[in-house]
Amino acid sequence: MDMMKIGKNLQELRKEKGMTQEQLAEHFNVARRTVSRWETGSNMPDLDILIEMADFYDVDLRELLDGERTEQKMEKELNETVLKVAEYSNEEKTRFITRLHWMFVAGLIGFIVFAVISMLGLEDTAPYEAIASFGLGIAFGMVIIGVIFTSRYASRIREFKMRLLNKAN
Repeated sequence: MDMMKIGKNLQELRKEKGMTQEQLAEHFNVARRTVSRWETGSNMPDLDILIEMADFYDVDLRELLDGERTEQKMEKELNETVLKVAEYSNEEKTRFITRLHWMFVAGLIGFIVFAVISMLGLEDTAPYEAIASFGLGIAFGMVIIGVIFTSRYASRIREFKMRLLNKAN
């Protein structure tokens, strides 16, 4: 995929509509800078936005992805399949963000428990020492997990996990 070619095509389509980057950004609910990145080829729109763009510009989705125009129109079945894939991708993203959110909440609660026990000066007493250590451990663990999940290595970890699960089955 030639991102520069795709970007140039997106820019031409926008100009044919007589729109500015600001207007297009407003239409797709993104920042103007995002539109600029699409058009320079430094970034690609999400799949759901690409599908909306294909409808908006009345072009085939393949034309957007190829970066050049063709006279063929996308078959209805293929369009529906792509829409389902985009919907699944959005659901997957939402589930991931929800899990990450709850992990950070757990870490925050652990840190608050640790901070309260420490501020009250109870960290040296028998039952509170274990609770404070546990809370700090949860907080530290969730921060590490959050960093890993938001890094570029998350997809590699997911692939490794899937390979392990497939071997177990």
